[in-house]
Amino acid sequence: MMADLCKISFPGSDFVSITLECNENLSEHLTIQNSPVLFGCRTGICGTCLVEIIGNIPPPQPDEQEMLETLASNNPHARLACQVDNIIGNIEIRKMEG
Repeated sequence: MMADLCKISFPGSDFVSITLECNENLSEHLTIQNSPVLFGCRTGICGTCLVEIIGNIPPPQPDEQEMLETLASNNPHARLACQVDNIIGNIEIRKMEG
């Protein structure tokens, strides 16, 4: 049986879409070669991977929500890419300037 696949696209950038198995952890698959998203600590405290995500993803955990309120309180689509796991459908990612 084939696993469900989720397409990750980067509108407004030169990066081509990538396809992951659904329910994967996003940060484990995004690299400087395949995405415009930069990572620092990967623990959700530095804010380097602040992005806007359009699509169906689980809501942020309380620690991530606290960072988002500081970094991008006016954007309901803002997320820290390193904290997004369990992708359950196609998503669009846009880099945000923190």
